[in-house]
Amino acid sequence: MAEYLYLIPLLPFIGFLINGLLLGKLSKPIVSIIACGSVFISFIISLFAFLELTNLAPSARILEQTLFTWIKSGNNFEVSFGYMLDPLSAIMILVVTGVGFLIHVYSIGYMSHDPGYSRFFTYLSLFMFSMLTLVLADNFLLMFVGWEGVGLCSYLLIGFWFHKKSATDAGKKAFIINHIGDFGFLLGMFIIFWQVGSLNFVDVVARAPEVFVYGSALVTAACLLLFVGAMGKSAQIPLYVWLPDAMEGPTPVSALIHAATMVTAGVYMLVRTNVLFSMAPDALFVVACVGAATAFFAATIGLAQNDIKRVLAYSTVSQLGYMFLACGVAAYTAGVFHLMTHAFFKALLFLGAGSVIHGMSDEQDMRYMGGLKKYMPITFMTMFIATFAISGIPGFSGFFSKDEILWKSFSSQMHGSVIFWVIGVVTAALTAFYMFRLIYLTFYGKERMSKEVKSHIHESPKTMTIPLMILAVLSVVGGWIGLPHLFAKTNHFEEWLAPVIISTSQGSASHALASGGGDVAMEWTLMISSVVLVLFSIFMAYLLYKKKTEISTSLAEKLSGMKNLLLNKYYVD
Repeated sequence: MAEYLYLIPLLPFIGFLINGLLLGKLSKPIVSIIACGSVFISFIISLFAFLELTNLAPSARILEQTLFTWIKSGNNFEVSFGYMLDPLSAIMILVVTGVGFLIHVYSIGYMSHDPGYSRFFTYLSLFMFSMLTLVLADNFLLMFVGWEGVGLCSYLLIGFWFHKKSATDAGKKAFIINHIGDFGFLLGMFIIFWQVGSLNFVDVVARAPEVFVYGSALVTAACLLLFVGAMGKSAQIPLYVWLPDAMEGPTPVSALIHAATMVTAGVYMLVRTNVLFSMAPDALFVVACVGAATAFFAATIGLAQNDIKRVLAYSTVSQLGYMFLACGVAAYTAGVFHLMTHAFFKALLFLGAGSVIHGMSDEQDMRYMGGLKKYMPITFMTMFIATFAISGIPGFSGFFSKDEILWKSFSSQMHGSVIFWVIGVVTAALTAFYMFRLIYLTFYGKERMSKEVKSHIHESPKTMTIPLMILAVLSVVGGWIGLPHLFAKTNHFEEWLAPVIISTSQGSASHALASGGGDVAMEWTLMISSVVLVLFSIFMAYLLYKKKTEISTSLAEKLSGMKNLLLNKYYVD
């Protein structure tokens, strides 16, 4: 299968070339078949490649394909154009192509009346090619090509409706802020080459423990600079301000950026370079602090937002903080696990929000919705399932990944582990509150839309609802492959990623940070505590936004200063 790896990113690139070069000359059905078909075939090839990996011994689970020597300078610098598939990149390509394909199909219905239909699918194909290049690259430099590619596509897609100034401003904001992070990534890459003499991932993994001193200033600097790049792509404090504005693009773009592609790149890069971060405990502590702060900070802003997509946007920033918190306490597997489950339920939430907006004649303000449950039953049911998942209700995918992060944070030996757990639990409670606020304001209560909008409310077409139903199933069962040791003898997800999570002789201490203890009673206690707090938050949302809405109105008046502070995003932009 190694000889066919190049087809996975190549097929979307061919789709981009055909639709791009023949822009305006192909019918919409042909454009759709080319764009969706290329991603679907990439998904099938990814699936076969994944299955081939499963048949190999854990230590041999790596497929490499070098297409050609890309850059060669003297005897010291050589970079190939090559791809590498291992357990980590296998998960990523399945998420990117699988969720990406569903978003493509959904887009057929959502963008059916848009005059830029062909241009939209052209950009989507380029986006898929860039992200697949990023996760399959066998070296830092080729990864950086994909890294810049998704940055370019975010600019094109966020500013897709370029006749709107808010959209073009949002596109420019994303492009510029990401380039601040990219500068850090480049400097980190320079340090790695300077010390290791190679940018190939396999070489870096093999040589890093020999050339870097554990805990030294140099390896710490390299990791912090790489993390600056991750902060830009994955929207962490202070480089988070571009992501909420990314909702200015069409809703399928929001789903693609927030769930399956661009924002996951920073987490992926950090896990890919875990051999370096495990040798830099000070850098890991910074990652954990930034992740925890971002998770809580963004969740508080989400409490007061009225735009349905903006609530979800701040939710994404918060959930990404969760992933970095996991990586910061060296629980890399838990971070990737949450990345995967989040891709399912966040894609569903954004596509569900798009279905609501589509049925509400482009209305996005939840204050002018209400009572949509009876008009849009499929959208309601699927979004309700996704809300259960992101809230961490037991049995749903988000519960298993969220709880794994909370336990690893608490049981780590890192300074401040209890504080990290407290922040994580409070963030989980806030998430449950603002997500159920969204559900109650949108689907329950009095119908607050105008008569004209009400007369046009309708359920979305099957091209939009079928992807919703598939993602709803994944939002439930997606977490079952990573059942914790409390529920299963073997955590299959952890076992699958074990060969990629490098434990060096000097860096093994940092892996012990997240190894967790054997205190089963404590783990049960913490799990039950977090679930109870989440259920209490859901009850409060029910009380304030469904049962006794006058209380929420009264509280908003009494706490107007706090409400305005959150509504205006702490006046930080």
